[in-house]
Order: sequence, then C-alpha cells, then structure tokens
Amino acid sequence: MGLRTATFTIIIMSFFGFGSKVKALEVGDQAPVIVVVDQSGTDISLADVYAKGPTLVYFYPKADTLGCTAQACSLRDSFADLSAENLQILGVSRDSSESQKKFQGKYNLPFTLLADLDGKVAEAFGVPSILGMPVSRRQSFIVKGEKIVWKSASAKTGDHAAEVQAALDALK
Repeated sequence: MGLRTATFTIIIMSFFGFGSKVKALEVGDQAPVIVVVDQSGTDISLADVYAKGPTLVYFYPKADTLGCTAQACSLRDSFADLSAENLQILGVSRDSSESQKKFQGKYNLPFTLLADLDGKVAEAFGVPSILGMPVSRRQSFIVKGEKIVWKSASAKTGDHAAEVQAALDALK
C-alpha cells in the first residue's frame, strides 16, 4: 500500500469514527453526568437537567454553519411540539460560550447550547471528532431518567425535529 493510499484510508476511517478512542454510547447505557458551561457561561449539571424530564442532547460540528443552522432551526421551528412532549433540548458543539450565545441570538433558538471547548461532553457520550479536528460529529441522544433511550449516529440537519418526534412517538 502506497503512502497516498494509506493516508486516504486513515482519513476515511477517521471521518467515520474508526480508530476513535471514545466508546460510543448506545441505547440502554448510563447517560453521562458531567458539568458543562452553557451559552451564558453558566455551569450546567447534566444530572440536574435529566432530573427535570426527557432530554435531547444533540451534537453539531460548528455554530452558524449551513448544516448546523438548518438542524438548530428545525428544532426551533418544532420547539412548541417537542416541549409539549416535555422534551428539553441541549445543543452541544466545541464552540465557545460567546459563539454559542451569538448563534442562539441570531436564530432565536429557545433552547440551551453547551460550549464543549475541551471535548469532554463529546467524549463522555462517545461522539467522535471529524478527521481529528476539534469538531464533533453530528449525533443525537434522548436521555430519559439516567439512561440513553434513543440514539441517532448521523442526525439529520433540516429534518432533525421530525426524526426526534418520530423517536418520541416510538418511545410512548
């Protein structure tokens, strides 16, 4: 195998999460209970959030980019319906609190965004980075009680709310 082929293979494997050192969480696993900073710089305890009811924790690569905006706006546009299901929403990316706050304000996002600068939240959920860069792959989890009850390993962008609603309906 030539150097180019080996390099290409490593890049492709990295993109799809192969060789990642993080253990991917699956349905039935214990949900991570760590503390992380939100868009306002306030510490948020995931355990405290879970205690309030079912929680969608969705990871996206970068605030205010095309796909990530479509994903967030999909959830925003269906927020009333999802909230009627008592669902809380936490968006997570490796952006700073300041970037998350700007993103939230620009698109009137009615849910909390978490600033995972060091990647600890992504690591705790087993969400790999993209090509070794400091951005997380697009994945989503629904946590109920203390357990993962639903997972999307490749969450959709513009149709994410419909995907989440279908999951909630299936969990009833």
